[in-house]
Amino acid sequence: MCSLVLSFLPTEAWPIVIAANRDERLDRPWDPPARFWPGITAGRDRLAGGTWLGVNHHGVIAALLNRTGSLGPAPGKSSRGDLPLIALRATTAAAAADRISTLDAGSYRSFNMLIADAGGGFLIRGLESGAPQVAPVTQGITMITAGDPNDPANPRIARYKPRFEAAPRPDPSTNDWSGWIALLADQSAPAETTLNVAPRDGFGTVSSSLIALAPQATLFHFASGPPDRAAFVAVGLGAAP
Repeated sequence: MCSLVLSFLPTEAWPIVIAANRDERLDRPWDPPARFWPGITAGRDRLAGGTWLGVNHHGVIAALLNRTGSLGPAPGKSSRGDLPLIALRATTAAAAADRISTLDAGSYRSFNMLIADAGGGFLIRGLESGAPQVAPVTQGITMITAGDPNDPANPRIARYKPRFEAAPRPDPSTNDWSGWIALLADQSAPAETTLNVAPRDGFGTVSSSLIALAPQATLFHFASGPPDRAAFVAVGLGAAP
């Protein structure tokens, strides 16, 4: 179960700040973020060829999370890793959300998505039938895991959303993400609630991302391992692999 936290405060210099841990099979090969696709900087899943999170040169971010019970591919289903790439061909978050909303959710295993730009964002649920469900991001903290966003019945959200709300908001202008990084790296919680999943049965937290969006700027920092052991480094948004 991956985890993503977003703070949306439209009057701030950086209206959108995002932190995410990716939990995955440890033997599933991947590449750290680079410009593998024209105008898109994202991590690359070597197995299926898509991505779990990326940004484009218009300042749009798209992130994908699997819903409960849907880890891995399924016969007859398209790869969910294609969905962020479809979204990131758009020039605004609204246009990107429109692209996803026209797809058949039944073509994919169940998923959650976040699509955002500096003006706001959209939460999308694909429930394996009908059209994906789209809702706007509200101001404040939003947390997404493998169930519905901000669901207080989810143990991970119940534990960590209040902690992110109480922590100092990151200041991308000074590169101060310390309060959020400490929460991303935390392993003090029980296994079913922790954000930083220790390796077990071939599964665990494999990487972490920090992203900030302003009207004329995008920042992307990436840790190529669990955030308690791997350092965050700046991603060159125009860099080829």
